[in-house]
Order: sequence, then structure tokens, then C-alpha cells
Amino acid sequence: MLGWSIAFFILAIIAGLLGFTGIAGAMAGVAQVLFVIFLVLLVISFIIRAFKGRSVV
Repeated sequence: MLGWSIAFFILAIIAGLLGFTGIAGAMAGVAQVLFVIFLVLLVISFIIRAFKGRSVV
């Protein structure tokens, strides 16, 4: 998911440089949403890992 947000960010920069401001704004918005979702899932993953711990087999 982080890869998708980086891809949309790069596409937004390219579209902004080429003058497509509407498309650049839309892609930047998508990149921000995906980045926030990635951060939320990362925090949830850390919390689950902390409570679950590692089992030694």
C-alpha cells in the first residue's frame, strides 16, 4: 500500500509539472488517503504484535 501511495505521489508531481492541476490534485488526494490507511494498518499491526508476542517453538 505504501508503494501505491508513492506511485500516486510521483504521478501527481509529474501531472503538476505538465500543467494538469486538476489531475495532480486528485492524485495527491489519493496518495494522502492511501498513506494514512498504511499508517493506521501499521500501528494496528504493531499493537497486535505487542499483545500477541512471539511464540518460541
